[in-house]
Amino acid sequence: MAEDGTDNTEDQFDSHSKTVDTEEAMAGLTGNFYRGEVERTASWRGRLDQTTNWAVVVVGAILTWAFSSGDNPHYVILIGVFGVTAFLVMEATRYQEYDVWRKRVRILQTGLFAEMYSPSAEGTDWQRQLGDDLRDPEFHLTMREALTHRLRRSYLALLLLLLAAWVARVTVYEASEPWTETASILGVSGVLVAAAVGLFYAVAVLVAAVSVRGETVMEFQE
Repeated sequence: MAEDGTDNTEDQFDSHSKTVDTEEAMAGLTGNFYRGEVERTASWRGRLDQTTNWAVVVVGAILTWAFSSGDNPHYVILIGVFGVTAFLVMEATRYQEYDVWRKRVRILQTGLFAEMYSPSAEGTDWQRQLGDDLRDPEFHLTMREALTHRLRRSYLALLLLLLAAWVARVTVYEASEPWTETASILGVSGVLVAAAVGLFYAVAVLVAAVSVRGETVMEFQE
């Protein structure tokens, strides 16, 4: 009887030790995983800032060159518009990547750490969410959502700055000539050029305005 009791106690102790070891291992792995995801989030956040910085530098260089001499063609500013648009598309794809890591960090913050400090009545199924995302990773934002978000946050201001510079370049800067002649490009009428520019900006502003009225992407709102 004593031997049976001793065996049961040892079995219970071994089971408890295994449970404690598993919990400690999970806590250590979760901490390392969280630090890794935070590092990835910070890395992709830096890539976003880098793309925006490139766009700002390009805009500054183009405006400086366009207004440095009256002989320099005005359409270099329009080339800058296309360049900034290309940076916008590039940054939108990067933002999709960034949002993947940001989402995982937020799952751990809201599901694990927030519940540790202040448990909620409902609780969260953060382990299932995180497990599903690790098994089958996917973008949580569509390209349209990422594009409109970055357009509103940074690139619309840069595009409007280029528009104001182009209008000033073909009107005030060349006041001695009609703007319809100054705005012409390689034989294309200045009216047609202005119409194309106006159409592009009308679409950009409309897209930004419509996206604000719909579901917006916010850094601190899920």
